[in-house]
Amino acid sequence: MATFRYTGRTSRGATVNGVLDAETPESLANHLFANGITPTDIRPASGSQDVLQEIWQRLGGGRPKINDLILFSRQMFAVTQAGLPLLKGMQTIAASTPNVFLREALMRVIENLQAGRDLASSLSRHPEVFSKFYVSIVRVGETTGTLPISFKRMYEYLGIEKRIREKLSAAMRYPTTVVIAIAIAIAVITIWVLPKFAPIFASLGDNLPMPTKILLGVSAFVSTYWYVIAAVVLAGSIGFHVYVRSEEGRYHWDRFKLRVPVTGNIVVKATMARICRSFALALEAGVPMTQALSLISRAAGNEYLSEGVLALRNGIERGESLTRTAQTSGLFTPLALQMITIGEETGSLGEMLIEVADFYEREVDYDLENLSSALEPLLIVAVGGMVLILALGVFLPLWDMAASGGGLT
Repeated sequence: MATFRYTGRTSRGATVNGVLDAETPESLANHLFANGITPTDIRPASGSQDVLQEIWQRLGGGRPKINDLILFSRQMFAVTQAGLPLLKGMQTIAASTPNVFLREALMRVIENLQAGRDLASSLSRHPEVFSKFYVSIVRVGETTGTLPISFKRMYEYLGIEKRIREKLSAAMRYPTTVVIAIAIAIAVITIWVLPKFAPIFASLGDNLPMPTKILLGVSAFVSTYWYVIAAVVLAGSIGFHVYVRSEEGRYHWDRFKLRVPVTGNIVVKATMARICRSFALALEAGVPMTQALSLISRAAGNEYLSEGVLALRNGIERGESLTRTAQTSGLFTPLALQMITIGEETGSLGEMLIEVADFYEREVDYDLENLSSALEPLLIVAVGGMVLILALGVFLPLWDMAASGGGLT
């Protein structure tokens, strides 16, 4: 079986392209026609551009974003709710999907459906696109005949995830910009500004103030060994990336993020909101509690908190109640624990978990609105420290020269 790159048009006239495996160009053309795409060009995928694109995709480039998954879930909800044949509906969705990575995955899902596999199993063959949690919700809907409800819950869940991410990104934009500006200013001063003052400071000999000597030493080192610093930074970045991708490194990094002042508390609440909403969604879909907790632990997005979720599962497997294990886990606030207790006692645990998720999300919204004011003192100290360094290192010797009456006349 060979790999071919194709370009075609949908029934609506939109241009689509991608890479698929097929025995011959003719069989690929027939496959594209069957999926509502009229091919205009089919050629072997053997050029350097294809190799680069394959490497790019393997590194995660071009993978569908949360917006793509929200759109797909909404489209699948419309298809299943209207009672359209699943295969035909997915062919239409695949033909109109703008993301190449997602479109190719859907093409292969369609092939699996045509081969007789169920939808959940077909989606599970693409874990880089569809998470285990997503697949599990679809499998429950497929088994119980409530597939439209499953896709509706997923696009609502993903929509809330998107909103939280956008708020967090917007709140961090200002402090991130200030930190980058400070870093650039320090780099410019160290590399270009201070060397201009070096001849002037040289006339003072050994009478330079200590801050000036330190600044000149740092400037000379950076100017001379910049390539060494760049190599160390690059090696450190790669090493950090490799370490974080390891099981132990990811655990320690996720735990560190939760302990960072100001932002750590926001990360905890946002993650707990995701865990509670995912738990409620799984329970309402009919997933057994222990299985739901296992799935949620993988979808939590934080290995440290995932360990706490697994502790909940282990407690329930030992025969303990959810309330008791939640109390000993240390994950939930007292108010959240009371709501979980009421939900477990009244048989409305799913509804109470949604209330807990809403509670955490309101806390996140409040913290994000006040994030800038909380970070302002830190930013002021950072800017003030930079100004102090400049004043002591650059202007102090100039003031000494002016006071002594030499060097500036």
